[in-house]
Amino acid sequence: MKMLSNAKLKKMNVHLAAVGILFGAQAMAFDLDNGYAATEIVIPNTAQFLAQDVSISGSDATLVLRYTAMLSNAWFDAVSPYHSTQVGVYSQFKQRLTENNNHDKNVAVLYASYRVLSSMAPARQAQWDAMLTNVGLDPKNNSMDASTPIGIGNIAGSSVVNARIHDGMNQLGDEGGIKYNRKPYKDYTGYEPVNTFYDLKDPSKWQPAEGTNGYGKFNVQQFVTPQMGRARAYSFRNPEQFHIPYPWKSDARNRAAYKAQADEVLNISANLTDEQKLIAEVFDYKTRSLGASVQFAVKSHNLGYIETIQTLFTSNAAEFDTSIAVWHQKIKYNTVRPWSAIQYIYGDQPVTAWGGPGKGTVNDIPANQWRSYLPVADHAEYPSGSASFCAAHAVVLSKLFNSDTFGWSITIPAGGSTYEKGFTPKVDTTLTFPTFSNFKEECGKSRQYAGVHFRDSIDAGYSIGERVGAKTYKFVQRHINGVAVRASSDMDDY
Repeated sequence: MKMLSNAKLKKMNVHLAAVGILFGAQAMAFDLDNGYAATEIVIPNTAQFLAQDVSISGSDATLVLRYTAMLSNAWFDAVSPYHSTQVGVYSQFKQRLTENNNHDKNVAVLYASYRVLSSMAPARQAQWDAMLTNVGLDPKNNSMDASTPIGIGNIAGSSVVNARIHDGMNQLGDEGGIKYNRKPYKDYTGYEPVNTFYDLKDPSKWQPAEGTNGYGKFNVQQFVTPQMGRARAYSFRNPEQFHIPYPWKSDARNRAAYKAQADEVLNISANLTDEQKLIAEVFDYKTRSLGASVQFAVKSHNLGYIETIQTLFTSNAAEFDTSIAVWHQKIKYNTVRPWSAIQYIYGDQPVTAWGGPGKGTVNDIPANQWRSYLPVADHAEYPSGSASFCAAHAVVLSKLFNSDTFGWSITIPAGGSTYEKGFTPKVDTTLTFPTFSNFKEECGKSRQYAGVHFRDSIDAGYSIGERVGAKTYKFVQRHINGVAVRASSDMDDY
């Protein structure tokens, strides 16, 4: 990948604020007859909520992916009656092709979204009410009349909610018979880390890291949603089918290999370029990479209303299903992250590495003071979630468009880095991804640039994401073509 000037690639750049992915900017006006409610109303309304309430660090992908999968599932089901063959995942309607207009599809999509968001984020009910009232719709209209777009939307959204409320993620916090003081999404599997932040008992296993707000408050990580591996996928029943090799290099008993992969991370850290830092940051925030790039793909192919929703749902469902398979393996192997391994190997010995924001490369940093370029995520090392999500993303989009050609780009202004603000990059820098394959590869590499993954974890992530992506693509295509079979005994045949 080349670093190109902003001027040369200005026309190719997709400014994220324009699609509302990062900043949650609500549309000032919306035309129900001509607009696209999913991308112009719902995504801008939920983007800020996801960033502020669900994933403050940007790394809690399992939670973000469940929200995006459920929302786009509701859209998919809501527009199904306006397509000649498509059937919903959780609801089925009679085809209404004579009413195939943007107005009715927008109304159905908005009410379907309203039902999902009201269930998943009731604390923001006033915001969801305003989402409808701002375009002249009544949030109190609970019609279930399947001959009207309002009824179709309410049925589609409610069906997704009912099907997913107890899908293994513990959305209500009531798993295990909890009646009082419920904690949504709390682990119910009994997972406990082998190590604590204060005591590395087993250098082969995951160790919670310490975080801080920078103003004197510190916290120790909890493994995010260990139950994710038990959640119900769209396209398969048993996540164990996505086998990956035992991560033998992360077994501290294999001293030479264990040290070699830690040294590889240190070497990358010592030689970080501006471009690598920016790639790491872009792929760390899934709405900034996966979300913005799929919208670029939709726009660049001039997809129609229903085709846009089909693409968004296929991508989101593939990433959600991939997260289930990945978390199953993360819990199974529970392996050590680079920061723990580096401290275990070198202790307080000086190493050469990136020295912190604005410090560049230093050769006297004690290993126990070394930190990855980006904050380490709150779950085990193997396999890489980001690499797997991007692999699934790339597979489904290349299949949907029958081409590996992509052409997405993103420009970061001089000093516009999140973690080295004012220092990086030195000049306006455009990152370009000419193919979906390149997007996947750079995403995987980004986790080594970030200092949060070993190489074997990335390769294992690719393997899972590609297989799950292909399976989810077939699952959604069967629904689009009206030949879907929801019997659990047939799910692994997709």
